[in-house]
Amino acid sequence: MAIKIDTVAPGSDAQALGLGPGDELVAVDGNAINDALDYQFYTDSPGFHLTARVQGAIRELEVARQPGEDFGCNFATYLGDKKHSCANRCIFCFIDQMPPGMRESLYFKDDDERLSFLFGNYITMTNMHQREIDRIIRMHISPINISVHTTNPQLRSMMLANRRGGETLQYLRRLTEAGIAVNCQLVLCRGINDGEELRRTLTDLLELGPAVQSIAAVPCGITDYRQGLYPQTPYDGPSSAAVIDLMEDFGEQAKARYGSRIVYPSDEWYLNAGRPIPPASFYEDFAQLENGVGMWRLYEDSFRAELERAHAVYREKKMDVVTGTMAAPLITAMMEELHRQYPMITVTVHPIRNRFFGGNVGVAGLVTATDIIEQCAGKLTSDVLGVPEVMLRSERDMFLDSITVEQLAQRLGVKVEILPADGGKEARALLRSGLHISRRKKPQKEETSHE
Repeated sequence: MAIKIDTVAPGSDAQALGLGPGDELVAVDGNAINDALDYQFYTDSPGFHLTARVQGAIRELEVARQPGEDFGCNFATYLGDKKHSCANRCIFCFIDQMPPGMRESLYFKDDDERLSFLFGNYITMTNMHQREIDRIIRMHISPINISVHTTNPQLRSMMLANRRGGETLQYLRRLTEAGIAVNCQLVLCRGINDGEELRRTLTDLLELGPAVQSIAAVPCGITDYRQGLYPQTPYDGPSSAAVIDLMEDFGEQAKARYGSRIVYPSDEWYLNAGRPIPPASFYEDFAQLENGVGMWRLYEDSFRAELERAHAVYREKKMDVVTGTMAAPLITAMMEELHRQYPMITVTVHPIRNRFFGGNVGVAGLVTATDIIEQCAGKLTSDVLGVPEVMLRSERDMFLDSITVEQLAQRLGVKVEILPADGGKEARALLRSGLHISRRKKPQKEETSHE
């Protein structure tokens, strides 16, 4: 194997050695260079032996350089090759439940251990082999985020629709024994891997020791596009409560054993069960925010904390905001508190029911412009519409249905303001306005006499 150079940085060590576009890096100190991760790891040294294919001929080069500086080679992709695609057909896969006609990139399923390290993606390990595990250990790539779902080998193979689903569980023990920290994700399907199977999974994972940093459970997402897929039953209040009780019990066991809770239900379980979201102390260092664990609590606490600071508001401000049905009660409560403390600011919240995907989808991150337009047309109270950044792709310009922010603004006849996902930052954004006014103080409790 080798990795092809796309460009070479001017003035770099690579350029000084005569390397250029189209040349290939074959090995460093005898270690094969297969991707950008190999390149970064093995060239970060004051001296190494490089085997390269330069203008079609193999050259052996002795390299002496300053450590900590990039060698100077750039590649066509940030990985140096193509992303590894998923080899599974999971019975809960959300991508398999998406409507047709969306942009092609949304249908790509990645399952790449390099993306786990670089960007926090979760991987099933079914397209990995011993050499990838050896590399993770040798480079001490940590933490690794793993989609476990169940530690029952037969059940895992069934849920992933991949015969390697069970056998690759052995990699978990190998990684943790080598001191590689892992974060585990469990997508729970009602009546399949919850109940006693969940108890078994949590028991097995906690036996792997403190290298298991966190374990989060999320409910299977179900859309209206499940035709021909494995039947799924949505969680209701009682079944969500049962998951919470089991997860919290194991969290207490983990805390007594390792000094950390480790085991966390996602916010959705509490909302489904009609239970209050736990306090911030429950979530410790908020290890699994990307799985919706503690996101509600962190948003509310940071929003309220920002309101407690003094702000200069210069003029009256009126705007509308959209959110998903799941977060709507929280967002509404925060906007009401904002208005109570700063009466010149009025924010009208529009909960958007997800008709585009249907099913039990209620998170803000899956709201489309199609649904916003349909449900907000003629109902907005201002000429400014706040849109949470989680509804947009990373470039903050387009929704899942490929409608752009500019197109949304034109369709609704408003200015669109993109709001941060962080509660404190969103509060600051909403407070930006005009003439100085003071925050309205909380009402004082009346003194009572006991004569």
